[in-house]
This record gives sequence, structure tokens and C-alpha cells, in this order.
Amino acid sequence: MKSILITGGCGFIGSHFVEHVFKYTDWKIIVLDKLTYASKGFERLRDSGMLNSVRVKVYTCDLSYPISDGLIREIGYPDIIVHMCAETHVDNSILNPSFCIKNNVMSTVNILEYARLVKPERFFYFSTDEVFGPAPKGVEYLETDSHNPTNPYSASKSAGESISLAYLNTFKVPVIIVNVMNAFGERQHVEKFIPKCIKMILNNERIPIHADAECKKAGSRFYIHARNISSAVLFLIDRGVIGEKYNISGEKEVDNLELAQTIAKILGKPFSYDLINFHESRPGHDLRYCLNGEKLWNLGWKLPVSFEDSLKKTIEWTLKNQEWLED
Repeated sequence: MKSILITGGCGFIGSHFVEHVFKYTDWKIIVLDKLTYASKGFERLRDSGMLNSVRVKVYTCDLSYPISDGLIREIGYPDIIVHMCAETHVDNSILNPSFCIKNNVMSTVNILEYARLVKPERFFYFSTDEVFGPAPKGVEYLETDSHNPTNPYSASKSAGESISLAYLNTFKVPVIIVNVMNAFGERQHVEKFIPKCIKMILNNERIPIHADAECKKAGSRFYIHARNISSAVLFLIDRGVIGEKYNISGEKEVDNLELAQTIAKILGKPFSYDLINFHESRPGHDLRYCLNGEKLWNLGWKLPVSFEDSLKKTIEWTLKNQEWLED
């Protein structure tokens, strides 16, 4: 039986990936997570039933420090490592940049040091579209384009990519890098845009929507469900080439005002909003990101579920599980 180690497996995308691997493989799953506020403890894995399986082992570990010898003896030598854990909230990285950068950079260094020891078949570094910086209308960044991070979070992820490639070239750690776009889905923390919109619309609150400096045009994103991301990563475990980067792109571009309107329509409720100057409210925020996903699509991967179906199912699930809207 193969084994896979997933860092950040109690987090939002990580827990979806744990569930996806559990469903579509017979592998042993090892989760490392430091259980910050964003993890909500073991609730995501407990809610999905993953904690009840003998195939899933979860260990509390802060990877901004080296993995201890005792924990290495316990978790052993996994065949695959997927490094997903990170401080991901841009607002938090602006409020406390040193904490975000230290956590994201050192956790990457320490899991790469562990990979040097255990020599996995594949090591996946999980990155973001934000490393490329803002994308003007019509621009789709390729995997080979230069980085231009514009906030502490994206800078820390860009640094992690460079460090991972350095370990590939220097120590032959079998690195593959994936860059993903805005994730959404069930059990997402309410600080993120879609669950925040659901909560505010249900509470009849005005929604602040980032816009340009003139407050005329809302920012846009390519949203992709966490299970679609999980499908792409599992596909690349089999088909990805060591040393390569792959963009996991969302299906369609949606501006945030249009998205809020769609959420309100599905909820069957009116909503009110304010367009706000994105740089005044959130320095380092970018109005648009965009990745070209053709490299992955040309390998044969396709989105399992459309954006519209994913969004509708997520909202319906959240209405039935409103405890996930609690901060």
C-alpha cells in the first residue's frame, strides 16, 4: 500500500484533498497540521468521516520548526508528499507580514529537509496564482512567466517555489509545482469571499466589494471548487513530470459583484453592497489574476464539475450546515 503525506490536511483545500485521495485510492494517508484558527481543529476531517478510518493518521506539527526525530520515526517514509499548509489570508499577511513569511517559508524548508531524508517519489509544492501579480485584461500567465508578487502572502509563496526548485537542483528532491486559482467549497472559513457573502446576505448586511480606484468596476477571479483542485493534483501524481510547473485554472472568470448577485439569487434574498477602492482598503490587493491552464488540459485532465454546479451545491450545503458560517 502506498502512503501519502499531506501537510495542512485539516485545512480547507487540504481536507478536501484528504477526502479525495481516500475515495479514489487505497493509499495510507498521513496528515500534518498545526491546527491554527483556519483549521477549526479536526472538524473538517471529523465532519467528512476521515478521522474514523485506520487509513488516516493525523499528527499535530508546526512545520515552521524542524520535524522531530520521534515524529519521523512515527510517520516513516511516505511515497508521496503534498505540501499544502500555509498561512493563506492576504489580509492577515498585511497585518503581520513577518509571521506569514516565516511560517510559509520555513515550513517549506523543513518539509523539504524531511523529503531529503525520506526520498519520496514525488514532492508537490502547492502555490498560488498570486505569485504572478495582477493580470491586465486579456493576460493569462503561463507557468514559465516571471513572478511579480505584490503582497507578503504572495511573496512568501513565490519564495517557496524558488526554494523548492533549489532543492530539486541541489538535492534531487523530486519537486513538482502547482499554481492554483481561487478555491471555494464546503467547510471554507468564513473569512473567504463566498462564505462571507452567504453569511452577510443571510444577515441582511451590506457587502464590501473591492473595485478599481474610481469604484466603478469590481475585481474578478477564476473560482474553482476544492474537489476539482484535488482531482487535478491526484491526476498529476500519476502524470506530472518532475521539475515541471502546472497551472490549475478555474473554468470561467467572474467579477465579485456578479458572484455576489448570483449567490443572492440562489439564496432567494435581496442584497446590498458598496464598491470600495481596493488599495485604500487592502494594500497589495490585485483586481484580477489569471492563469493559462492549457498545459494541464493538454495532458488530458478536465474539470469534473462545472463552476455553476459547484457553486449551487456549495451554497445549498452551507445552508444546511450553517455552523460553518460561525467565525
